[in-house]
Parts: sequence; C-alpha cells; structure tokens
Amino acid sequence: MQLKKAGFLTKIVVLVLIIAATVSLLRMQGQIALAMNEREELKSRVAQQTQINADLQDAVDHSDDPGRQADIARGELGLAAPGEKVIIFTD
Repeated sequence: MQLKKAGFLTKIVVLVLIIAATVSLLRMQGQIALAMNEREELKSRVAQQTQINADLQDAVDHSDDPGRQADIARGELGLAAPGEKVIIFTD
C-alpha cells in the first residue's frame, strides 16, 4: 500500500489550521489570565465584606451594652454624661 504525498493545497490548509489553533489558544490564555485576576479581586472584596458583616453583627449583638451605648453617645453624637466636661482639641 502506497501513501500519497500531500499536495500543496493540503499543506496550506493544515498550516492555516495550526495557525488558527495557536491564535485561539493564545486568546484563551489571555482570557484565563484576566479571569484569574478578576477572581483574586473578587476574593478580596468578599473578604472585606465578610469583615464588614462581622463588625455589623458584633454591633447588633452588643447593642444593649451600656458601655458601648455611652461610647457611641460620646464619640458619634458628641454627648456627655452629667458631670462630665467635654474638651475638644484642635490643631
């Protein structure tokens, strides 16, 4: 059984297919790199949001703590307990 040699047209078609496959693989590699970067960014955002959620849950869990209520009244609302003196430092 004899094998027939590939003609010029067949060689061109195979070459074009190889080039197309290579270009496609390079594009996919770029898309994979972008997807991995996006994944890392999203992981970071999830970690930040998890911390925010934990802080909020802690605030809800301890919302009836008188010490915490006094700290919020002093720090955020600028209130003072009877007999306290408020001193404001400015630069």
